[in-house]
Amino acid sequence: QVQLVESGGGLVQAGGSLRLSCAAAGRTFRGYPMGWFRQVPGKEREFVAAIRWSDGRTTYTDSVKGRFTISRDVAKNMVYLQMNSLKPEDTAVYYCAANTKTTGWTTPHEYDYWGQGTQVTVSS
Repeated sequence: QVQLVESGGGLVQAGGSLRLSCAAAGRTFRGYPMGWFRQVPGKEREFVAAIRWSDGRTTYTDSVKGRFTISRDVAKNMVYLQMNSLKPEDTAVYYCAANTKTTGWTTPHEYDYWGQGTQVTVSS
């Protein structure tokens, strides 16, 4: 059984920063991606960033490049999302996800385990 638990969400003013954490337990994910997605009511879940456990390679959606940084701590089975220069349009529920079956990493259907989500609200 795989468990993902997010933390670190909250309310922040535009231009501020937050750091999300995702604790992964239950199995190893070596060689597979871990990702962050976000969702607002009435819209589809959107890819934000992903990282490969094996080599730390990362990818981001264009709207967060230069502002968000995804990282991982292999020893602790933790994944982080450092979010800087936050904008009101970043407001969403943020989900951590694990892909244990394929090497794809930018669409929700490629991920088979999800956390419960953490709310991020950016005020203008």
